[in-house]
Amino acid sequence: MSALSAHVLEEIKELPARFPQPRSAVMPALDLAQEELGHLTPEAMSEVAEALELDPGYVEGVATFYSLFHLSPVGKHHFYICTNLSCSIKGSGDIVERFKQAAGVGEPDAVSADGLFSYQEVECLGACEFAPMLRLDQRYHYDLTPEKVGALVAERRGLLPIHGEVPAKPAEGLVAKKTRAPRKKKADA
Repeated sequence: MSALSAHVLEEIKELPARFPQPRSAVMPALDLAQEELGHLTPEAMSEVAEALELDPGYVEGVATFYSLFHLSPVGKHHFYICTNLSCSIKGSGDIVERFKQAAGVGEPDAVSADGLFSYQEVECLGACEFAPMLRLDQRYHYDLTPEKVGALVAERRGLLPIHGEVPAKPAEGLVAKKTRAPRKKKADA
């Protein structure tokens, strides 16, 4: 049985047409596989290699080189916390400790008991001027404090609305903000 769905395999087979060299499609292909499975299994990497007509060793080499690819299961919300020099000087150690406490995750690459959270310390995410920072759910979060990291975890648990998004249903215990009644049309008045 295939690790990847027929739909994803078809998408992967179409990728080389977008690039001057077929092997350039390996990263987007691995990204599609990881998006579907949550992490890259040996079977998925083998299927990517076969679909792109590449050597399996090359595909595995790319997958193991880049920190954004996961070879084991991660939480629903995976935090990439920069601990390189700029972020370290600005307090990334406190960010890591606050995340671990708030999310209930002890070590990098471990998954919280509820399956929601995992993290890894990464060398650089290319936003040194906004240190300390992290990447979460395809978004960068800048100028972090331990309090902001605690809020990010609470948002993902559903205890707070995610900044900039309106929750579909308020979490239990929160008071929903009242909305203004719709205005009457002039014809209705």
